[in-house]
Amino acid sequence: MGQIIGYILFTIIAVFGAKWFIEKDGHPKALFYLFFAEMWERFSFYGMRALLVLYIIKDYMASVENNEEIAYGIYAAYGALVYATPLLGGFFADRFIGYRKAIMLGGVLMAIGHFFMAFPTDFFFYGALGLLIAGNGFFKPNISSLVGALYKEGDIKRDSGFTIFYMGINLGAAVAPLLCGYIGEMWGWHYGFGLAGVGMLAGVVVFWDGIKKGVFGEKGLQPVEYREKKFFNLNIDKLIYVFACLIVPIFAYLIVLEAGGTQFLGTIINVLLVISVGYAAYLMYENYRDGQPAAANKIGSILILAVLCAVFWACFEQAGSSLVVWADKCIDLKFMVASQTNAINPGYIIFLAFPFALLWEKLDLWGVNPNTAKKFAMGIGFLGLGFLVFAYSINFINDAGKLPFSTLWIGWLLITTGELCLSPIGLSKVTQLSPKKSVAFFMGLWFLSSTVAHYIAGVLAKLTISGQTTSSEGLLGKLNNMLFSGVDSAANGVAEAMIYNDLFGKIGFVTIGIAIVTLLISPIIKKLMHDIH
Repeated sequence: MGQIIGYILFTIIAVFGAKWFIEKDGHPKALFYLFFAEMWERFSFYGMRALLVLYIIKDYMASVENNEEIAYGIYAAYGALVYATPLLGGFFADRFIGYRKAIMLGGVLMAIGHFFMAFPTDFFFYGALGLLIAGNGFFKPNISSLVGALYKEGDIKRDSGFTIFYMGINLGAAVAPLLCGYIGEMWGWHYGFGLAGVGMLAGVVVFWDGIKKGVFGEKGLQPVEYREKKFFNLNIDKLIYVFACLIVPIFAYLIVLEAGGTQFLGTIINVLLVISVGYAAYLMYENYRDGQPAAANKIGSILILAVLCAVFWACFEQAGSSLVVWADKCIDLKFMVASQTNAINPGYIIFLAFPFALLWEKLDLWGVNPNTAKKFAMGIGFLGLGFLVFAYSINFINDAGKLPFSTLWIGWLLITTGELCLSPIGLSKVTQLSPKKSVAFFMGLWFLSSTVAHYIAGVLAKLTISGQTTSSEGLLGKLNNMLFSGVDSAANGVAEAMIYNDLFGKIGFVTIGIAIVTLLISPIIKKLMHDIH
């Protein structure tokens, strides 16, 4: 109980600290409401993320053969669809219902979904995942787009504002594994999921309170031409609410198929990619045709940055699958259960977000702020270094066959530094680079890159299922051999840990190589971005 009280007090202090900083630094008042609502939405999401794979392996499918492989498949499919639906939700918000109604719709669906997880039956389990996927599609892109709408063109506080908003994301993400993970593993899985639902409901209430107080002004309202328009004798917003409910069982069924080993989701992701990139290409052509080549080039830069973003998240999202299972099996955990290790990364962000926000502002004033492409190269490079730390930890295995707990802290510090160089900056630039009438669509496209990443993350995680390390032949194999040259393969625990550490080493070397290539092509990306730094 003392732990829980401590986490709650920490959250309260962090929230008031954010409110003070927003007011002191002259950011719009509405930023705090969006920060607070997103904090609770991320609390619910990361509470789910921390528990899902372990819950499937240890409880829901404990008696099922190959339950670890099934768990990785469900997690990958869930994560992929969670980040695919923002494309749809962003389009509907842009064209028909506005950011505010989309955010409220998404929040309600997700709250119901988390409460569904409190019941241990197939209907509620897969129904919950379907609700969470549909709800996230309406919530996630539109709250980020609404943050971007708070700042005028050229406002140097924009990157800082997104970094503060990102801190809210990670405040919820840090506290969720600590609270939901502890309650789920110690008291019962369904209590943990239920607590995540309470968090989501709090996010909806906070956002609604901001609307009632008028803090958003005229931002995020439904387009005027659709406020009274009817289809099938229903207002367009009501029709979309019905549509949102109807797609829930479709998403649930896709998760069922993935759990059964069907690769149908990969086909759907490819179709979504073709449609979304095709639409983006059409918008590029439209801008070239209308004599606006700069706008077309900016769309091209979004597509390149989205690919780099997918690389980053495909590796990062091992956090909810192979990394959490590795921590459970191989790490000498102190003061934490395995699910709570998901709090390390967002915990770092809470302490580093404000310094990074100030850093970008100061570097901009001094004229030495790295451009976006260089920040992305830095982000991917730090990610690679973090995974090399995870891999190298095998050299410090103890007599009990466990790896040092400090490995997680050092590795995640490097990865978190990379994340702060890439993710909040990417969110900010999408709102600047996108055509004004399609901001939420491109925010959805941005999150679609995470869909691809989650699917790839599942493929990577499944490489650990066979119980064998990959070949030592080739460049990657030889590089990994350098990391593990002093390891006694017969020592206690080495064989089990090496299944994971071998994968982490290869991820580390590949991503560092991609970071170097990104740095080399950064002048080309910068040219496509024109006046956007």
